[in-house]
Parts: sequence; structure tokens; C-alpha cells
Amino acid sequence: MPTDRSILWLLPAVFALLLLFPPPASASPGDAPLRPPGADGESAMERVLGGIVGIRTTVPENARTAGSLGTERQGTGIVIDESGLVLTIGYLILEATSAEVVLQDGGARPAALVAYDHNTGFGLLRIRGPIQVTPATLGSSTELAEGAGVVSVAMGGARPITPARVVSRRVFAGYWEYLLEDAIFTAPANPFFGGAGLFDMRGRLVGIGSLVVNDAAGPTEPVHGNMFVPIDALKPILKVMVETGRGPGPAHPWLGVYTHEVRGRLVIMRVADGSPAEQAGVKTGDIIMGANGRHVSDMAEFYRRVWAQGGPGSDITIDVLDQGSPELEIKKIKIRAADRYDWLRLAK
Repeated sequence: MPTDRSILWLLPAVFALLLLFPPPASASPGDAPLRPPGADGESAMERVLGGIVGIRTTVPENARTAGSLGTERQGTGIVIDESGLVLTIGYLILEATSAEVVLQDGGARPAALVAYDHNTGFGLLRIRGPIQVTPATLGSSTELAEGAGVVSVAMGGARPITPARVVSRRVFAGYWEYLLEDAIFTAPANPFFGGAGLFDMRGRLVGIGSLVVNDAAGPTEPVHGNMFVPIDALKPILKVMVETGRGPGPAHPWLGVYTHEVRGRLVIMRVADGSPAEQAGVKTGDIIMGANGRHVSDMAEFYRRVWAQGGPGSDITIDVLDQGSPELEIKKIKIRAADRYDWLRLAK
């Protein structure tokens, strides 16, 4: 993460790279690619880079996510308003007790933890004290079609800026009981993806970096790239997140199983300590065959069938093949679902 110089010196390089990614022939004049420094082209580039900040957070060792995500986390955030509100990917701040942002001049500033939304994966912080940073302009991720040229920008490493293309728009299901209906997949990959800003060719923020993946173009075509959470998922929940510290309800029922798809079967790779699934006797290695008597073959289908059975506090039935049993018998296991927010050790 840069600590002693701005990334604005990369402006000329950004222009050269963006020339490789012109807009589609059908694009309107307003969708022209970013221009080199000078006149209004300079303001467009500064709009891309000016709001980029680094994020560093500290998480207690007894946090639920400390083992998987670590106790010292760092990534990128995007300033999205004049008050210093910073948008990032939620796992950077999840269960954190302290946070700071690193500005492009290398100065570190304390930041308040504002909100985390599990359904989208967004996180919010606010820089303490006055700042002189140009906030990013929010664009429309809905208008971002496959094949569109984009730029992902991160705070870190020798190559924080990655020109790319949108290679697919599709459902993404994460093993941590996470489902995003319209994820953005880009290639090539930005290695500093955590919280990276995805910008369209007009310099507008259209996504926040979440993961590096090997199937960006689709499950049958191995392409190394990134998954971004679309910015349009933020717009209807932003006010509620700022006011309450989390996204709007109702919350999905949470079981506490971490699954992996293997040839049309869901194998439980881990069961969260103290989770409803653990209390119901679900074990690592068990195979999920269905939910509420209906067959499932992938994570997205499994989550939808679980969530259709009710919210936190509901009895959720899943159909499980016990790997430790000598008999190939599918058992119905009833799990009293919980709210994941209650299980996490979130700072107040």
C-alpha cells in the first residue's frame, strides 16, 4: 500500500491503457473513453483516482472471522461523499474494532466503522475530521454490458490500476451462505481486488472488488479474473446502512455451513463453531442432497430453498447424506436457523 506518494502520477499511463479499451460502437458520445490530462479529461481521471484510499483494520483474536480472514486486514476503499463516507468490501471491516484510511499523500487518518451488509457484501467507514478528497461519482452497473471496457483501481502494490473488460454478468454463490444475483466478472485480474473500485469509461464507480476467481467467463471456461459487487445494489440500501449499521431486513436464515460444489453435489467443508448446523449435528464431510425434500445441485439453488422456509428462528429442513454412516441413507435434519449478525462479534 503506498505510504509516501500519490497514485496520480499514473494518469498518463491510465490514458495509454484506456486507449486499448474503447467503448462499443453503439455507445453515445457521452460514453467516450477517458481522455489524457488537460481540459475536462483531467477532471474525469481525477474523479477516478481522487477518491481512492487505503484501508487498514484491526480485528480481535476471538472474532468469529479471525481464523479465516485474519486480525490485520488491508485493502481499498472509495470515498463516495463530501463527509468522508468510504465504501469498501465488507470483509475488510467485519468484526473490526479499529480502522484507519491511508490517503494518497501517505497520511493515515482514523476512521469510524459505519455499517456492514451481509446480503450484498458492502462495508462503510467514515473518515474522522475534515478531508479534501474528490468523491467518486456513482454510475449505473445495470447498464454495464458484457464486453464493456472498465478500469479497476486499488491502493496497493506496483500495479494498482488494471484495465479490463466485463467478461460475464451472472449469479454468484459463495460458500459462506452468500448469494449475489447479478455479479460483475472482469478480466484480467487485479491482484489487489479487496475493495478495489471498478470504473466505467466515463469515470463513474460501477462496482466494488470482492474476489479473484478462475471462472470469470463462466464455469466451463477457465479465465482468471475478479468478481465485483455491482454499485446499483448499494443505492436502495445506503441510507438504511448509514442509519442502522446494517442492511435492511428481513435477514436470511443462517445455518453456519460452508459448502463446496463437487460434480453436482454439495459437500460440507466446514461447520461454523457454535452455529445452528453444529448444534443440529451436521458434520464436515456430510453431503447436502436437498432442502425441505427438494433436490439441489448447486449452492444458489440450496440457498434459495433454505431461505424459502422462513427467516431466523425458523426450523429449516435439509436432506443430508452422512459420510460417516455405513448406510447410504439420506437423513432429514431440522435446524433452528439464526441471524448471522447475532453470531458475529460485531463492535457496537
